[in-house]
Amino acid sequence: MEPTFRRSPLALAILGLLENGPLHPYGIQRLIKQWGKDQVVNVGQRTSLYRMIARLEEAGLIAVGDTERDERYPERTTYQLTNRGRTASREWLAEIVSTPRNEFPEFPAALSFLMLLTPEAATGLFVDRRERLTRRIAALDTELASEYEGAPVPRVVLVETEYQRAITDAELRWIDALLEDLRSGVLTWEAALRPSTNVPS
Repeated sequence: MEPTFRRSPLALAILGLLENGPLHPYGIQRLIKQWGKDQVVNVGQRTSLYRMIARLEEAGLIAVGDTERDERYPERTTYQLTNRGRTASREWLAEIVSTPRNEFPEFPAALSFLMLLTPEAATGLFVDRRERLTRRIAALDTELASEYEGAPVPRVVLVETEYQRAITDAELRWIDALLEDLRSGVLTWEAALRPSTNVPS
């Protein structure tokens, strides 16, 4: 494996899905969405998937398998997991699961500049976010209650959904407390860095 290869959620997902056998890129994308992994792995652009597959192949983590032929579709090249790729995926899993990492999400970055808004404007935006979080929790609860062939989906398959639900619920409770402080005046400020008439637009 090239020493500079940078792991990513998409790379880990590809290696994980290939554990079950060779797949072509379309099959990988379909399984990511079918299994709900698109909630934690960004596969919105198929070109990103193809680029990652090419990088994994160059790094020796996956290898070209057979070419599937079907009269209904163009030829499709399948990819299979290599021993090096299997080792890498286990190492990545161990490090990611055991070691918290600052992933620099957008929301905390926006909070760090909250003083640019008025308390009234911030309150309205937090109310909007609260509504979206409530809907998000309802969707996650539906997913957690899903069944496959009449039986509950094994918990281990939905453990990332459990995590998302817990994180979303914690954020919702934090926003509720923040809104209470904003409405009572416990938290207030004067909006900073107002636009100046001397600054070009």
